[in-house]
Amino acid sequence: MTEKSTRRRRTAPTIGDVAKRAGVSQMTVSRVINGEANVRDTTRDTVNAAIAALNYSPNPAARSLAGAGQVRIGILYSNPSSAYLSEFLVGGLDQASRSDAQIVVEKCEIGDHEVEAARHLLAGGIDGIILPPPICDSLPVLKVLEEARIPTVVVASGRPPEKMLSVTIDDMDAARAMTRHLMALGHRRIGFVMGNPNQTASAHRLRGYQAALEEAGLSSDPALIAPGLYTYRSGLDAADQLLDLDEPPTAIFAANDDMAAAVVAVAHRRGLDVPGDLSVCGFDDTALATAIWPELTTIHQPIARMSRAAVEVMIASIRQKTRAPTTGPHHVLDYTLIRRQSDAPPRRRPRARE
Repeated sequence: MTEKSTRRRRTAPTIGDVAKRAGVSQMTVSRVINGEANVRDTTRDTVNAAIAALNYSPNPAARSLAGAGQVRIGILYSNPSSAYLSEFLVGGLDQASRSDAQIVVEKCEIGDHEVEAARHLLAGGIDGIILPPPICDSLPVLKVLEEARIPTVVVASGRPPEKMLSVTIDDMDAARAMTRHLMALGHRRIGFVMGNPNQTASAHRLRGYQAALEEAGLSSDPALIAPGLYTYRSGLDAADQLLDLDEPPTAIFAANDDMAAAVVAVAHRRGLDVPGDLSVCGFDDTALATAIWPELTTIHQPIARMSRAAVEVMIASIRQKTRAPTTGPHHVLDYTLIRRQSDAPPRRRPRARE
């Protein structure tokens, strides 16, 4: 038994193994693990990939002796998309385990008790707090945290507070890219399902859609823009509204995958082929995008990576004791347009109907 235990210890990956696999120094690996900010994003991604490949776990005792004790990070959430939330929590928990941090999760309802939930987290002695959407845009919560002078990272906000840390993508540019893609396929009547008006990113996605149309010399027809709330139910209503038009769109771009999936369901119910009769595209690239048929063409928002980045910058802020920075660094990550089976050039023959 002693020999087996010794053999297991010898085969456990070390920080040197991670450094060798990533092609960096052990000091660089240590900086990534401790969430320090002075590491290039590409290097950080390479080191994290090596850590994951080797299943490396830092030694908590050694890190404590090095002055990098465990920190407690709160995540306050209220998201109607379970697929989005699942990816976000997995990414945050994964990075926290690598960084010897503890995640405390608190659920709340917007407009109900989000302030009380934030104060409950603060009373629990957390060192910092992460706000995913839609809480990232809750002015009452942001005010409470600013007054508490606690490190805060807002994720996916279209208008992050200047004095707080943030991680996001360029929502307007991403929506413009998707609209351009549909126009490149030949679509000219493109419907758009908006996101929740209480979330700042929603307005950026709408502006991206409108900007692409204007660049192509097409006017933005208000009849082709339907309200949504980022929920599947709101996507059903929006799809009915757009497809009931005398001249319905040949393509519909929804501001998230949940609503896009609902558009596909309504199209099928009406006897329309997707993408033969109607192209449908989404935003986020959650697990739902590949759980339906046809699989969705969508904007890949790196949700898990954004969550990991939020934990990284949070830990760096806490350990550097920058509890009230005059200007919070804003991290903008890349998006990717993922093309699958739900889009095609517009059909040139009459649509199939029941």
